[in-house]
Amino acid sequence: MPPPVFRFAPSPNGYLHLGHAFSAMLNADLARESGGRFLLRIEDIDPTRCRAEFEDAIDQDLTWLGLTWEKPMRRQSEHFAAYREALEKLTALGLIYPAFESRAEIARLIAEQEKQAPWPRDPDGAPLYPGTARTLLFEERVRLLQSGAAYALRLDMAAACSLAGELSWIERGEGFGGETGTVAADPAAWGDIIIARKETPTSYHLAVVVDDALQGVTEVVRGQDLFWSTSVHRLLQQLLGLPQPTYRHHRLIRDTAGQKLSKSTKATGLRELRAVGATPAEIRRRVGLA
Repeated sequence: MPPPVFRFAPSPNGYLHLGHAFSAMLNADLARESGGRFLLRIEDIDPTRCRAEFEDAIDQDLTWLGLTWEKPMRRQSEHFAAYREALEKLTALGLIYPAFESRAEIARLIAEQEKQAPWPRDPDGAPLYPGTARTLLFEERVRLLQSGAAYALRLDMAAACSLAGELSWIERGEGFGGETGTVAADPAAWGDIIIARKETPTSYHLAVVVDDALQGVTEVVRGQDLFWSTSVHRLLQQLLGLPQPTYRHHRLIRDTAGQKLSKSTKATGLRELRAVGATPAEIRRRVGLA
C-alpha cells in the first residue's frame, strides 16, 4: 500500500503567521508519524496579489521551523493547462456558463432583492449569485463574448448536483459542531460558484482538486474555515472523476480578540517573531504542538 501524502499549500500574497505555522507543522508531523510524504505547493493563480518576495519568505520561514519537503515544489501558475483541461470537461458536460455582471452590478441586484426579503448567503456569509446569465439567449451570449466584455465562468450548481448525486466525505478532524466520520456534502449551499474568469482559467476550488489528484494527495489537513468548502471540492471531484482524499480540518489559531489571524497582523507573523528572538520550539509550544 502506498504511503499517505500530505501537503501544505500557502498563497504567496503575504507573510506567514502562527496559523500557517500550525498547519504546516501539523501536516509535517502527521506525514512523519505515518511514514508518509510531505509536499509544499504554492497556490499563486492570482498574479495581482502573489509576489516572488512572499514565496521566498515562505521558504525561509518553513526552513527555519525545521520543515523539509519533496522537490520539485508545485507552483499553480505553471500548470494552467491542467486546469484548462478540467474546465473543458465541465463545459462539455454542459455545466459552465459565462456571467457578465460586474461586482458592482451584482451588489445592486442583491440590494434590490433585499428590499423584499433577505437574500440567501453561502456558508462563508457571501450572497449567492443573483444574476440571470444562465438563462441568457444564445445570441446574446455570443454577442457579449465577441464584444470583449469581462466575464466569470460559473458552475450551474443545480445541474451539477443533479448529475453528481448525493455526496459525502470522511472527516477525521474537528468539524463544526463536532462533526466527524462521514459528513454529508451540501454543495448547493454555495450557489453558482465562479470556476474561472476570462483572464484566469481556474479558481481556487478547481485548482485545488486538480492539484490534489495530480499530486496523489491522500490526506487534506487544513483549517476549519475551509470545512464547508469541502462540499464544493467533493462535487468537482465527482464530476471530474478524481479520487477522494480523507479530510482533517484543524482548529484555527486566533488572536487575543478571538479573531482568525490575518497575514497583515504583524504580532503573529513568523518573520517578526523570529526577529525578536523566538525559536522554532517556542512556536510549536505557542500553537499547542508537543
